[in-house]
Amino acid sequence: MAVKPRPALDRPRVLAAATAVADAEGLAALSMRRLGAELGVEAMSLYHHVPNKAALLAGIADLVAGEVPEPDPALGWRDALQERYRRTHDALLRHPWCAALWAGQSAEVGPERLRHMDAVLATLRGAGFPPSLLELAFHSLQNHVVGHAVQAVAFSHRSDAADPLEVAARRFLERPGLGAYPDLVAHVEWHAEHPDAASAFGFALDLLLDGLERALAGARGRT
Repeated sequence: MAVKPRPALDRPRVLAAATAVADAEGLAALSMRRLGAELGVEAMSLYHHVPNKAALLAGIADLVAGEVPEPDPALGWRDALQERYRRTHDALLRHPWCAALWAGQSAEVGPERLRHMDAVLATLRGAGFPPSLLELAFHSLQNHVVGHAVQAVAFSHRSDAADPLEVAARRFLERPGLGAYPDLVAHVEWHAEHPDAASAFGFALDLLLDGLERALAGARGRT
């Protein structure tokens, strides 16, 4: 029986395989040697498609950005940003290694991430945000989605429990000398008793958008 030939090696195939390795084993496991073994090629052949490790990481981060669909064009600016950032957050949690890469904001940022950022800025500009307020709005929203994903991943990938937030809370409560911090203890106890409570991400996103809406109205009132 004839052996089925492997698909030709190209950049999309390299990035797809790298994403699969990172999803399954984390970024620490992703090396050119490991990726070459996954694809059945020598590591050196990968450099024809990605010039270095930094470009590889930028490429897989860009694949995640490409998973985020554009919002419905009929939506107003606030609903469009809410939809975009909820979907972005979902994508970052599907690929737990990615938020840390996005937080790095290296010069290797790929076209899908550039498209994402440009679209957010265009939405804000189209809504009438003046330049100084647009700058603050953009960075506040970007920091929220990436920062929350980094924190969520840090909790969800602790190796000590299936329900890491609950376990982290209960371990904290075992520390001696917490009597001096009653409000903090009450807060952590609540987390321990409600491990499935809704994420603060959507709550804070709504607060951000509400605040931006008010700030935009104030800026319009001053013109």
